[in-house]
Amino acid sequence: MKTEIGIRAATPEDIPIILRHRREMFRDMGFTDPAVHEALGCLTERYFQDAFQQGTFHGWFAVDAAGTIVGGGGVAEIALPPGPFSPTPARPEILNVFVEPAYRRQGIARRLMEVMIEWCRERGFSSVLLHASDEGRPLYASMGFQPTPEMRLRFK
Repeated sequence: MKTEIGIRAATPEDIPIILRHRREMFRDMGFTDPAVHEALGCLTERYFQDAFQQGTFHGWFAVDAAGTIVGGGGVAEIALPPGPFSPTPARPEILNVFVEPAYRRQGIARRLMEVMIEWCRERGFSSVLLHASDEGRPLYASMGFQPTPEMRLRFK
């Protein structure tokens, strides 16, 4: 049975929920070391406080009929100079896509993604990127996301 789900915007008061979703998302991806989660906690909370204040993070939650938050995601606007494939002075990145385990496989992540993609389109962005977990990759591919030629050099 599908649950009736609505979407609402996140506010700075929702930062504790955003942080919990982020921790759970990383746990689902295999990052289970409590020391790492603890070390990142304060820094991540500060990031979201600043980003909400500066208007560079925009989040949404999926809520059931009782108002319970069952999933969420957001878009971070990253300041970068315009280029031939992106004429705006910022690039959007989707992050923190998370759905509570009991609500998965009901189209909730897709609905959240549709809201975030539409938000990016309405603001004139020419593309949006994200980092996909193995579990999320099929959904993103079905929505038209493609691998890019991005390369990374890790220092640690």
